[in-house]
Amino acid sequence: MFDVDIKAWAEYVVEWAAKDPRGFLTTLFCAVLSWKLAKMIEARKRKQKKKQKRQEKIAKAK
Repeated sequence: MFDVDIKAWAEYVVEWAAKDPRGFLTTLFCAVLSWKLAKMIEARKRKQKKKQKRQEKIAKAK
């Protein structure tokens, strides 16, 4: 049952790409950029959190 859903989805994507290549590529490009942006935001948050913890430890040591 699960394989049928994947097969139907894959057929839909191929059909969409054939009928509207520009729209397909635009959507794909936007999805990739959104994913990269999300990863960059997550990395920035982790870095800020690490920096904040370090600052708190320094302040506590003083």
